[in-house]
Amino acid sequence: MATTFLQLTNELLRELNEVALTSSTFANAIGVQQHAKDLINRAYLDIVTEEAKWPFLATAESGATDPTFGNVSLETVAGTRWYELKPASSSLTTDYGAVEFENFYLTTVGVSGESAPFVARNLRYTTIEEWKDFYRISENLDDADTQKFGVPSRIIRSSDGRTFGLSPIPDKVYKVIYFAYDLPTELSLHGDEIVFPDVYRTVLIARARYFMHQFKENSQAAAFALEDYKRGLKLMKLRLMAPDPGYVKDDRVRYV
Repeated sequence: MATTFLQLTNELLRELNEVALTSSTFANAIGVQQHAKDLINRAYLDIVTEEAKWPFLATAESGATDPTFGNVSLETVAGTRWYELKPASSSLTTDYGAVEFENFYLTTVGVSGESAPFVARNLRYTTIEEWKDFYRISENLDDADTQKFGVPSRIIRSSDGRTFGLSPIPDKVYKVIYFAYDLPTELSLHGDEIVFPDVYRTVLIARARYFMHQFKENSQAAAFALEDYKRGLKLMKLRLMAPDPGYVKDDRVRYV
């Protein structure tokens, strides 16, 4: 079970020899207790926003079937080019924090009515500017011509990053799978849990301790806490963040 907002706040308060909070007093904290809550949240947000693609932010969505291909999936509609990355989202504050546009995958595996040989391919990432320059004219002419629809080979990122297009326009139903990462949100209720592995809670405490010592103008203690935080954050990145692949993807259509 992950560490809660209450537990983290009390851990910091104990280091300061201050009175701990309880689940019943947490919401109405004042003075140093409220300050400790604020510092825990500040430290927490510093960590979870340090990397847009922390693996613990890749929360599985409904329909995703295989974490090796992605954590979000949707099915195309024949004759439809554009799709929302997060259909349930109505504002930028609830959109994904990051999407791996360069790592979209298309397949007919798992699509109702499909059987072997299945289509399976990586989709080549194309910016909206590239699409306008090289593909828009020909593909706009194709929009009304079902004979020009086919197996998509490219993904087009919209200017606002909230939708994506497929090129060519899908000729039937395909499954598109991709990796998306949630926007971090601050801790609020006493039972709210941190999203990263509990073993790294000490990194958060070190960051909060640094802020507290800064507030108290204890520069030496703040410097020690900052070094603890930097070492811990570096270790988190080393253990949790995958290195960038050093290869070129093969985007040819495969039938499996």
